[in-house]
Amino acid sequence: MGIFALLFLAIELVIIVAVIAGVWKTFVKAGKPGWAAIIPIYNVIVVLQIAGKPLWWIILLLIPLVNLVIGILVSIAVAEKFGKGAGFGVGLALLGFIFYPILGFGDAQYQGEKS
Repeated sequence: MGIFALLFLAIELVIIVAVIAGVWKTFVKAGKPGWAAIIPIYNVIVVLQIAGKPLWWIILLLIPLVNLVIGILVSIAVAEKFGKGAGFGVGLALLGFIFYPILGFGDAQYQGEKS
């Protein structure tokens, strides 16, 4: 049982590192600091900036059920800023551990305003 737990932990660690690296690269592509990907709350602020949404939307992300809708809308906006469609945005919202590395390490380029 111990080997199974270690294997599971190793796989989980690889996934976590891949997601952080994907979000980091996505932030860098958008002209934001990559380290913001690992700072709680600030990373949400940066995602809202990339999506072009107002900062007060962070309050909406604290409201149960409303946060699901807002999270999907923000993810769609982020996908559109990188030239991807709404389906990719829904993927970012629901399967971010797969789609953020694709966005970060893929050939998609940020098409919004860089700050």
